[in-house]
Amino acid sequence: MRVPFLDLRSQYAALREEILVAIDRLSSQASFTHGAEVEAFEREFAEFSGLPFVVAVNSGTSALHLALLAAGVGPGDEVITTSNTFIATVEVIHYTGARPVFADIDPRTANLDPEQAERAITPRTRAIVPVHLYGRPAAMDGFERVAREHGIAIVEDACQAHGARYHDRPVGAWSVASAFSFYPTKNLGAYGEAGALVTADEAVAGRMRSLRNHGQSSRYVYEHIGYNYRMEAFQAAVLRVKLRWLGEWNEYRCRIAGLYRERLADARLEMPVDEPGTRPVYHAFAVYVDDREAVRQKMAEKGIDTALYYPEPLHLQKACVPLGFGPGSLPATERACARVLCLPISPELTIEQAEYVADSLLEIAGKK
Repeated sequence: MRVPFLDLRSQYAALREEILVAIDRLSSQASFTHGAEVEAFEREFAEFSGLPFVVAVNSGTSALHLALLAAGVGPGDEVITTSNTFIATVEVIHYTGARPVFADIDPRTANLDPEQAERAITPRTRAIVPVHLYGRPAAMDGFERVAREHGIAIVEDACQAHGARYHDRPVGAWSVASAFSFYPTKNLGAYGEAGALVTADEAVAGRMRSLRNHGQSSRYVYEHIGYNYRMEAFQAAVLRVKLRWLGEWNEYRCRIAGLYRERLADARLEMPVDEPGTRPVYHAFAVYVDDREAVRQKMAEKGIDTALYYPEPLHLQKACVPLGFGPGSLPATERACARVLCLPISPELTIEQAEYVADSLLEIAGKK
């Protein structure tokens, strides 16, 4: 059986008529940047995310950058985050002139550990950036306590976690501002790059709307030195179509994740534990295996595509060597990255395919 890791062609085929109607509507209006389509998406994503203000931008990276600025991060500051993430989480800290500081993950969950983050705090610390890795919420009550006791800000990297919840609050609601990505592979994916900053603070939203549009308060009136972070209306039109399906898609991802957990319960591997009281949305489903490359090759021989999120932690990569975190400095992170293997999980994956993936991995990895 052939099992692709992700099948966006099938997704487009299912949505084709809705997408074409949306694009024709936009083209007829000839409004391609900002405008009514983007504003409508902002309102609809605000309703979905449970937060009152959404600022649509051109990528998740841009959204993270603006979120840090909203938290007051700037030159000379330090920002604590995880090394088990995509490079954008660290890039945006550099954009502000601040210094990234890595803390280790909780080996049970693979998310940033609030206790490890607290140990990394110095007088220069301005913010903590927990990442809701794989669409599985981080321990936000712990970060909320740390932030409150030390007088620092939280900025959530929710780029993989559209619709996830921690206890009674949605992800994104635990910080001054948070970021979502709509990269095509995400649970809610554009047809190109797009992202959004979300916040409960109207003043923050207003300032970020200005910064994303060259610092303008009105046409040709510039109150700040800003950025060209505007979302294309084409992406907003596509996202509005997909957003109507996102709740159903997330539920299906959870069903696949439950199937994997049940069928792999006795396999000789580990699976990250979800924090109690959370509602994940499983952007990815990770397992941890010994001799990963051999396992991955055998899965490929069975026609099953897998992926590695993330095979080498950021603190050991050339771009981050100047930060001074050498091998052994983050042992839980290093062990997770050396063993991680992500299985196919998407709305297009059939139950039959998911069962085949799980049974194949059980056969290859063996039982405990």
